[in-house]
Formats: sequence, C-alpha cells, structure tokens
Amino acid sequence: MGDFVDLPDDATVDDHARYDRATFAFETRDYVRAAGLLEPLAQADPGNAQVRLLLARSYYHSARLGRAETELRAMVERWPSDAYAHLVLARTLQRAGRAEEGAPHLKIAEAMGLEA
Repeated sequence: MGDFVDLPDDATVDDHARYDRATFAFETRDYVRAAGLLEPLAQADPGNAQVRLLLARSYYHSARLGRAETELRAMVERWPSDAYAHLVLARTLQRAGRAEEGAPHLKIAEAMGLEA
C-alpha cells in the first residue's frame, strides 16, 4: 500500500482551499459538504457571485429548497442580469411545487438566451 498524506481538516484550510474542496464535493455530489464549506465563504464575501451560486446549487441538489430560494432571490436582486441565477430560482420554485411563481424567472432566463 502507498503512503497516505494527512490533509488538513476542512475547518482549518484557507479560503482558496475551502473553495477547491467545495467544488470537488459538489462535483462528487456531496452537496451537503459543499454547502457547509461554502457558507462561511458566502458570509465573508457576499459580493462573490460564483460562491453564492455554487452554494445555492448545493442547497438545491441537497433538497434544501428554502435555503436555495433565499440565496437565489438575493442573487437576482443584486445581479438581475444573471440568467443562470434566474433559471436555478425557477427550477427551485418548480421543485417546491410553485412553478407558477417561478415562471417569470424562467422567462427572464430564456429571454437572456438560456435554454430551459
């Protein structure tokens, strides 16, 4: 067997490593871990749309739709031209059984060129 390297605990890594770990967790479908890693980054830098969108998507995929909706509503308010945020908000509302409420966001995303 090969040698194993002890990696630092998630709580002790710097923000860049935390984001890298969150991205890896998301890509490997560990959405709860991804969200846990991203939450402090989003709180520390609420103007980072990339972090906030990945956080919202992590919430969506882990079926924490209320949190996803809150994050996405804040995003479309702050960045109304973010078509993907509108699309994910529409999908979140659809998944929550509120498709009619999500329809305007779906139309906005489509108007901006995203395929729904």
